[in-house]
Amino acid sequence: MAVTDEAILKIKEMITTGRLSPGDRLPPEKELSESLGLSRSSLREAVKALEVIRVLDVRRGDGTYVTSLEPRLLLEALSFVVDLHDDRSVLEIFGVRRILEPAAARLAATRMTDEQLDALEQLLEATTHDTGVEGAEALVQHDLEFHRAITESCGNDYLAQLVESISSHTVRARVWRGLTQQGAAERTIQEHRAILNALRQRDAELASAHALTHVAGIEDWLRAAVTATDRA
Repeated sequence: MAVTDEAILKIKEMITTGRLSPGDRLPPEKELSESLGLSRSSLREAVKALEVIRVLDVRRGDGTYVTSLEPRLLLEALSFVVDLHDDRSVLEIFGVRRILEPAAARLAATRMTDEQLDALEQLLEATTHDTGVEGAEALVQHDLEFHRAITESCGNDYLAQLVESISSHTVRARVWRGLTQQGAAERTIQEHRAILNALRQRDAELASAHALTHVAGIEDWLRAAVTATDRA
């Protein structure tokens, strides 16, 4: 094992065992390296790596602190990686959505409050059915807000943030579909209505099934569109 990897694991162990908690300041470099049996250079490299993935916060002139370790913060690194995707790899992102969003809908079916369901109903009723770029963008914005409302109410912050991290990077493909696929707006609204009805019935399996059908439908369309583009 590389010395930097060893240093990272030892700092991780300090956090997972409770020796360091969110917001705590790490001991001075010399003291910490001696207590962990590490060289100061390997410790510095470990701190840099953990700063990149938002586990540690290096404050110049003040010291190094453990971050809040909130899901939103820790998943920022994933968001950066997803930013680098191309049109083909977005299919893989949809594949991940196909796994995660039905799970979120299943959880939300038993946890959403009546107030949250009413808000989701209002969001659905406010959706426009315009054609053209503005209409397609409005539809995608509705789609993002609809799914975000479900994942945020599923009771699992990590799942919600993970879905948010990847879902926001499929906007271009979804606008493309809204502009080119006949009946895309109507189909989206119908599928959202089916998901909402299942949530209102507190039917977890049905909500999950409708969410799966919805995401898989977009994925299937995108796969066909990419294939057609490659053949052109």
